[in-house]
Amino acid sequence: MLLKNDRKTLPLSKTAKRIVVAGKNADDIGNQCGGWTIDWQGKSGPIDPGARPSWPRMQGGGGEGRRRSRYSQDGAGAAGADVGVVVVGETPYAEFFGDREDLVPGQGGPGRHRERQEGGHPGGGRGPVRTSADPGRGARAGRRAWSPPGCPARKARAWPTCCFGDYKPTGKLSFTWPRSMAQIPINVGDAAYDPQFPSGSA
Repeated sequence: MLLKNDRKTLPLSKTAKRIVVAGKNADDIGNQCGGWTIDWQGKSGPIDPGARPSWPRMQGGGGEGRRRSRYSQDGAGAAGADVGVVVVGETPYAEFFGDREDLVPGQGGPGRHRERQEGGHPGGGRGPVRTSADPGRGARAGRRAWSPPGCPARKARAWPTCCFGDYKPTGKLSFTWPRSMAQIPINVGDAAYDPQFPSGSA
């Protein structure tokens, strides 16, 4: 789901000479897959020995893309890169174990968010409330990748190929994404309807 694309940043050019991929979730296939994968609550780390996250190699760019890309968990060495991609998201959860009363990234609770994005491609099962401390707020583009159950190997290949335009996102937001906790509850038709992303955004 493409929620933001300033200056037509996406899809990325397949001729970009240097791409830096950052974020611990870029290289954690367990976090990318979410809950209901292998185990009920899911788990972080290499949950499937036969599946490797493709973000660090940006496989959507083909062989040349893999040679041009560089993975750095904390973004070190990104200076001078043509493109910076940040991959963040939640740790896995399912059902009530992920319940929260505060949707601000990094807050407490059993299903608390570890990191979140708008500058890259996140995974998770809900829309976080953005704050001024969110490093992704100034990003030119943001794509939302939900975390349904499924094959880890297929998911690992899916996200990067969308970056390069091999597949066009068609999803639309089925709910209103609030700007702050103070806006909750927020619904289409409210007198002061000013969300982060309105229902139906694509």
